[in-house]
Amino acid sequence: MGQGLGIKSCDLQVAKNNEEHHTQAISSQRLIVRRGQSFSITLHFKSPIRKFLSDLKKVALVAQTGEQPSTTSRTRATFPISSLGDPKWWRAEVKDREASVWTISVTTPVDAVIGHYSLLLQVSGQKQYFLGQFTLLFNPWNREDAVFLQNEAQCQEYVLDQNGLIFLGTADWIQEEPWDFGQFESDVMDLSLDLLGADKQVEEWSQPTHVARVLGALLHTLKEKKVLTTPQSQATQEQALLNKRRGSAPILRQWLTGQGRPVYEGQAWVLAAVACTVLRSLGIPARVVTTFDSAQGTGGSLLVDEYYNEEGLQHGEGQRGRIWIFQTSTECWMTRPDLCKGYDGWQILYPKDLRGGGVLGACELVPVRAVKEGALEVMPAVSDLFASVNASCVVWKCCKDGKLELTSFNTKYVGNNISTKVVGSDRCEDITQNYKYPAGSLQEKEVLDRVQKMRIKHKKHSSTHPPSCDQDDPLYLFLEVPSFLPLGEDAQFSVTLNNPGDQEKEVQLVIRAQAVYYNGVLATDLWRKKTSLTLGANHVQNITTRLSSSYFEQNLPANSCLRFTAVATHSASSMSCFAQEDIAIRRPDLVIMMPEVAEQYQPLRVEVSIHNSLDSPMNDCEVSIFGRGLIHREKRYRLSPVQPGRTLCTWFQFTPTQLGLHRLTVEMDCDMFHNLVSHKSVTVVSPDFAA
Repeated sequence: MGQGLGIKSCDLQVAKNNEEHHTQAISSQRLIVRRGQSFSITLHFKSPIRKFLSDLKKVALVAQTGEQPSTTSRTRATFPISSLGDPKWWRAEVKDREASVWTISVTTPVDAVIGHYSLLLQVSGQKQYFLGQFTLLFNPWNREDAVFLQNEAQCQEYVLDQNGLIFLGTADWIQEEPWDFGQFESDVMDLSLDLLGADKQVEEWSQPTHVARVLGALLHTLKEKKVLTTPQSQATQEQALLNKRRGSAPILRQWLTGQGRPVYEGQAWVLAAVACTVLRSLGIPARVVTTFDSAQGTGGSLLVDEYYNEEGLQHGEGQRGRIWIFQTSTECWMTRPDLCKGYDGWQILYPKDLRGGGVLGACELVPVRAVKEGALEVMPAVSDLFASVNASCVVWKCCKDGKLELTSFNTKYVGNNISTKVVGSDRCEDITQNYKYPAGSLQEKEVLDRVQKMRIKHKKHSSTHPPSCDQDDPLYLFLEVPSFLPLGEDAQFSVTLNNPGDQEKEVQLVIRAQAVYYNGVLATDLWRKKTSLTLGANHVQNITTRLSSSYFEQNLPANSCLRFTAVATHSASSMSCFAQEDIAIRRPDLVIMMPEVAEQYQPLRVEVSIHNSLDSPMNDCEVSIFGRGLIHREKRYRLSPVQPGRTLCTWFQFTPTQLGLHRLTVEMDCDMFHNLVSHKSVTVVSPDFAA
């Protein structure tokens, strides 16, 4: 750089820049910035720069990323330090000059390629001086970025919040699962970019649509590689250890390194949570969404077949998919310049099996709006997703001779209580209206008619309506069950039979309880009751039954619920009546008592209690407590057994170190159940504020 002039040091002003770019939670040592937003660096020269003004007129900055940076791929940029720089390109301008110090403002393009960059100073187009490294992310705070979110509260929630909730259970009893997205843990951003590195089209990393599809496909591929084990191959104690799914970061590390314990596969919703973490870590707003009663594997058909034997036991799977009790997905927010107008906003990450289409062929990015409007022409995956929230169910009885008979079944429609976490609150938000119009509305009819016409046009004709179940000599069956069942309590339910005819009927009634995994697969048969009765003309009969908890308390597999079925048949009819209801099991409440506000660096006392409403003692009790910013490392405690009818009370004390809103999570295991989780938030304030 001329005789005697050189760079003494370069200060990347990490603390200041990272705070301005909302990345201080990722690192306080590395420069991490968001595109389209300026950041400052300070150059300290070895000598006063007034002697070398002619050389400095030829100075430029070079930013480059990837294994083979090039101008054509937009992975290398050389730009002058000048106030006349191109506002749509990389630019730099001296903001402050001293004898041997320059403070330079650098601004990246709003559509720059994301990734790890090297920054160099170039003189006369030849000699280069390495200034440092920085990481460039998407910028939802910049109006011109494709991932821009106008609402600041949404930016905080969908990009910066690490404390998530995932909603599980049934449509009638939604249960929340606290989840640590952990997108700002020290290695998660690097792991996400390492994962993205499997895609060699680095020049496309400027497009969030491309990045999201690649990440969704690669995560799905990792999951499909059987880095995971199935619960059947593990002993009960081993299952419990593998079943602990507290956050995304450990799973992501394991998927990418293959080290340590295998990842437990019994919770497919883990994929949605990890995908949300990876997207947020790179600056793409994302959230996990749960659809209850979701039709999966339908091939776009709006009718799903379910099969039961003559006594109400689930029997095999049809070619038109099955209904999951709940199904999770990841939504991400961005514009869609590749599609026609109207499809910006929330996009569904829809991974699927590889079918020769390469990495991108394994994942679609489907606009939520396209699903609501039934716009099948937008992309093939719309058909599957439309069916997942709009299909209806047809139940068939499998006779002993192999014959299939249609049942009279109160049609079960799908796509209920589509749920996600409320912005800025630990509550559930129903976003079903984003996915479909209200049932029975004119808009719903118009959309269904349009979908039917599209399917006919593409020679995929199938009715959108279930077959008629009219009977010449009808019998009506109704099944009433509670929305949830506390663990340890007997299940009481009732069956109502209605004979509106003028002739009495001899009826065979079979009531059954079975455990079903959340993906609709039969786990185990639990109980059956068979009754013969005479139902008088124009008569309604109610049968109340109590099922002892001993039938399912120890036999109910993890991630399953109780499914009650009732089948009624009378000899004068060729059609059996059928009813089905799912019940979630409610485990004991783990109660956390602590103040809503705590003082930094001062001991905080937390009380935890649980009441044993079971008939048996809770033995081998162990409690774990953890919370970022509150506890340095997870703490575990062995507790004494809890006798039936007694309440266990214990307390812990720790010292919070980080200011702000934090979540404490408490988890309990015992011989009766595992992974009983509760959580509570606390705001940590400075001593001055507390005073």
